[in-house]
Amino acid sequence: MFDPLFSLEGKRTLITGGAGSLGTLIAHSFAERGAIVTVQDLDHDRLDIVKSSIGESNQNVFMIAADLSSARECKLVVEKANQLMDGIDIVINTAGINRRKLISEVTPEDFDAIVSVNMRALYFISQAAHPIMKAAGGGTIVNMSSLSARYSFNTISVYAATKAAVTSITRSTAREWAKDKIRVNCIEPSVIKTDFTKTLWGEPHRSKWFDETTPIGRLSSPDEIIGTVIFLATEASSYITGQSVVIDGGILSGGDWDSYA
Repeated sequence: MFDPLFSLEGKRTLITGGAGSLGTLIAHSFAERGAIVTVQDLDHDRLDIVKSSIGESNQNVFMIAADLSSARECKLVVEKANQLMDGIDIVINTAGINRRKLISEVTPEDFDAIVSVNMRALYFISQAAHPIMKAAGGGTIVNMSSLSARYSFNTISVYAATKAAVTSITRSTAREWAKDKIRVNCIEPSVIKTDFTKTLWGEPHRSKWFDETTPIGRLSSPDEIIGTVIFLATEASSYITGQSVVIDGGILSGGDWDSYA
């Protein structure tokens, strides 16, 4: 039995990028707690895997294959999710891409590709969901930002800029839509140990840096993010909007200037 403050029972939830490591875990967690879930992703095969892993017989799980780099497609995804679930109560924006390059090597095509998914898609998914939520009397949106919105690294300049934009968009939409009883918050995690970030934690020298720099002494696993997503999506956070929750194992708490003495 779940605490009613954290109840997701019957909550109609759209998860973008839902076939990625984190999105899949969110889809599972929400479905297990009684939510009606629509998972969007670009990859048909990965969507099939998500569907089968949750349970083919589950009548409350739907899949939409779509390319969110198109603003028009974003609107169509929301419209289809609304039809499939007969409404939308929660949107979890996890869709994101990255191309790690030095600033001097980034091409206009690289720039546009990252911005179109990480920033523009989130903006227009949220825009399309707004009137549906407003008509229903409210809703919640949880955006996946990143610690890189505050703390950048070499080769992720465009990614970091889009995540700073996500954090800013979160504040703007929260302010404008509060009157419609729509809460909007975001999560800024450090590197989560997923396939998406394996080029970072898979390199011994980078893994060593994170282990030594993070006060907790390690990177997070995807399941350490789920509790915050559920919290922000439910009545447990009913008076919280426009906020960014940093999940970084303590990186931003400060440093130890004697660590290399």
